[in-house]
Amino acid sequence: MDCYTANWNPLGDSAFYRKYELYSMDWDLKEELRDCLVAAAPYGGPIALLRNPWRKEKAASVRPVLDIYSASGMPLASLLWKSGPVVSLGWSAEEELLCVQEDGAVLVYGLHGDFRRHFSMGNEVLQNRVLDARVFHTEFGSGVAILTGAHRFTLSANVGDLKLRRMPEVPGLQSAPSCWTVLCQDRVAHILLAVGPDLYLLDHAACSAVTLPGLAPGVSSFLQMAVSFTYRHLALFTDTGYIWMGTASLKEKLCEFNCNIRAAPKQMVWCSRPRSKERAVVVAWERRLMVVGDASESIQFVLDEDSYLVPELDGVRIFSRSTHEFLHEVPAASEEIFKIASMAPGALLLEAQKEYEKESQKADEYLREIQELGQLTQAVQQCIEAAGHEHQPDMQKSLLRAASFGKCFLDRFPPDSFVHMCQDLRVLNAVRDYHIGIPLTYSQYKQLTIQVLLDRLVLRRLYPLAIQICEYLRLPEVQGVSRILAHWACYKVQQKDVSDEDVARAINQKLGDTPGVSYSDIAARAYGCGRTELAIKLLEYEPRSGEQVPLLLKMKRSKLALSKAIESGDTDLVFTVLLHLKNELNRGDFFMTLRNQPMALSLYRQFCKHQELETLKDLYNQDDNHQELGSFHIRASYAAEERIEGRVAALQTAADAFYKAKNEFAAKATEDQMRLLRLQRRLEDELGGQFLDLSLHDTVTTLILGGHNKRAEQLARDFRIPDKRLWWLKLTALADLEDWEELEKFSKSKKSPIGYLPFVEICIKQHNKYEAKKYASRVGPEQKVKALLLVGDVAQAADVAIEHRNEAELSLVLSHCTGATDGATADKIQRARAQAQKK
Repeated sequence: MDCYTANWNPLGDSAFYRKYELYSMDWDLKEELRDCLVAAAPYGGPIALLRNPWRKEKAASVRPVLDIYSASGMPLASLLWKSGPVVSLGWSAEEELLCVQEDGAVLVYGLHGDFRRHFSMGNEVLQNRVLDARVFHTEFGSGVAILTGAHRFTLSANVGDLKLRRMPEVPGLQSAPSCWTVLCQDRVAHILLAVGPDLYLLDHAACSAVTLPGLAPGVSSFLQMAVSFTYRHLALFTDTGYIWMGTASLKEKLCEFNCNIRAAPKQMVWCSRPRSKERAVVVAWERRLMVVGDASESIQFVLDEDSYLVPELDGVRIFSRSTHEFLHEVPAASEEIFKIASMAPGALLLEAQKEYEKESQKADEYLREIQELGQLTQAVQQCIEAAGHEHQPDMQKSLLRAASFGKCFLDRFPPDSFVHMCQDLRVLNAVRDYHIGIPLTYSQYKQLTIQVLLDRLVLRRLYPLAIQICEYLRLPEVQGVSRILAHWACYKVQQKDVSDEDVARAINQKLGDTPGVSYSDIAARAYGCGRTELAIKLLEYEPRSGEQVPLLLKMKRSKLALSKAIESGDTDLVFTVLLHLKNELNRGDFFMTLRNQPMALSLYRQFCKHQELETLKDLYNQDDNHQELGSFHIRASYAAEERIEGRVAALQTAADAFYKAKNEFAAKATEDQMRLLRLQRRLEDELGGQFLDLSLHDTVTTLILGGHNKRAEQLARDFRIPDKRLWWLKLTALADLEDWEELEKFSKSKKSPIGYLPFVEICIKQHNKYEAKKYASRVGPEQKVKALLLVGDVAQAADVAIEHRNEAELSLVLSHCTGATDGATADKIQRARAQAQKK
């Protein structure tokens, strides 16, 4: 603790920078870093080395080796490079390695050396070859920028959604620029390049010459450029040894520093902490590291080995053959607590806690001093914040103990910040472990989020650790454990040395009915790996048929898909499978498959009734279903045939089918319909008018309405229409014509089989009470009262009801006695009732 600030280096009067070791590297490199293409991912990401790249002094027959390591030097993958010469390496935001070749092809590899995909940067790049390349990151994803042999730039801002953009040509550019970089401004990627003393900014439309504000005179060339992690600031190294630092918009100068070294640096990167007002740049030469900013002096370190700089959100990672270190600005909370002779509240609280452990009374003195100043809450917060920025667990614990000690003397201090910091530090310490090798800082962790960190652990196949973190943080299963188990299962199906049965059983035992896990997704991954039988076994555990069926169809297991769809009871799903089967199988096999699945056959018939009538007929023929075949031909006679001859022929076919089905009623009815059609055609030819497609009754009615009574009677005899039905038809038709004379003749032609009450009713319906009275007298005794009431003769109806002594009739008449004129009738009925009751 006494030497805690020994590695602090002041940069001016307002900031300190410290460099501490993350890991002691044990990766056993056989070549120097300078002899390799190097790419390191931000946020404590992996390191890729392409050993023995294509160089003139190397034998062409020696193939290079691509190695991928964790940040601690643990090997993750190693593969022999068998493709073309590589110009540049870079990591995407999803931790995929992008290898840019001379021919413009970009090969994408996973963290474990598995080939993912490839894409081309265009024909122009292919023809002119690649001189240099950059992989950059924006809020939209990871992009690639290419400098071709024709000194033109091509870039894609997002390799996940490849859209190539050819940048404008720089006027008079005859050689490669001395340095260049990618700037992201206003959601658009730009190229900034230096040609001698001139700077040019390329956007999608034009090439613009730019001038740096406040640049020292005498510059004849720019040797190096660096853009900050957030694309807000820019630094340029000139051939005069000056470093210009300003905004990335090139409109404002922050500071300028003369390092008195004119040799071009190997690397130059920004070293800034979020929300800090200090701006610093780290410059690396062969054996020297320099930190410069808005101060007259710089911080210098000696590099014992060839090193590589990795810019981070809040500092710079520096790794070499033997060590991996982190250089950053000391956070404000740590500076306040640990700087020499500090009287900050956090420093006093830390001392109070130490004295308390020694059982010294000084603890009370320090505590009283903080309380008198009213800064105890601030002291606790400072200790909590400083603990987050510490790398060593011992120092974290010391600061958190001090914060916990101070909280005891506060009544209303919210515990959330303390609890969350303890949780975050435990997670960070777990992933910083040498065997895990993800040296995240607290600021990086908060920027990355826990979900992305879990994704990166899954990419490294560290499933147990990821699950432990989810359980420790009590994340929802769908976001945490379930998702990780699903990834584990997808990895498990790729283990081809284990039998399908064992893999399926292991996955089911581990996953069970875990919410949020889709067995169909795991089965799809198994199918993608060529393990169809394993995919089918996994689908047995999928409870949702809607997820099973599409994959089974994709695997060409259509019959099994049909069975699953039928079991689900989802008709839409069954139709989907049926249409797929129809396109996949020949006609005979398709029909045979349907015969074995009655439900599917029934649904397909319903479909064919609306869409494919000929197929429906084939189905009935194959099944010898003569009843349905007859019904089909009847429908076809109306739906498809327009000529009477064709319709009669279709009906004849239907009648034959009904006879084969031994349905004589349907056959006779069909033959009657054929006779009726022929008769209707003859009536149209002889009488005119529209008769076709009328029913038998409507045909008779139409003839009567047309005055063809004899024709109507003949038709009734031919088709054996019962007398009662014929009388009803004729009565209705004559009443509609209001041919009362003919109606009267008809009523007297013979005794009515339907009685005469219908005559009364039809006349009343036509508002002809006069004609109705003619028939009321002819109505039989049982309906006499009703007929008299219909014509309005209430008194006579009452006399008939009294004569019949029928209570129902008396009540009916009484209900019609509504006016004053019917008062005597009502009294007569009441007296008749009273006499009936006495008897």
